[in-house]
Amino acid sequence: MSAQIIELEGQPVFAVVPIAEWNALLERLETLQDLADFNEATAHPKETLPLEFIERRLAGESPLILWREHRGFTVQTLAEQVGCTGKMLSMIEHRTAAPSAELLHRLAAVLGCDMDDLHVD
Repeated sequence: MSAQIIELEGQPVFAVVPIAEWNALLERLETLQDLADFNEATAHPKETLPLEFIERRLAGESPLILWREHRGFTVQTLAEQVGCTGKMLSMIEHRTAAPSAELLHRLAAVLGCDMDDLHVD
């Protein structure tokens, strides 16, 4: 690489390179950034959800019901996993009761999702 160094008071402050070399450097940097972005995206792949899940969620269905069914749990087995009753879980699913933060945390952990994913609007 050929660069002209410009100094100010004895200290290098600028490097001037031919435009062709500059463009080549930019292209290499963009390629490296693309590779880094790809590696980051594939290191922890995000789960994709079925279209039916998304459509039902957009229609306003309880996210807890959707996640429970998506993971293959019955009300009773999920309740046992998180340490509550089936009746309590059913009430939460049908929005007649709100889970405590601790129960919501346990539900998210068992269902393999974020607590925010279970937020009922």
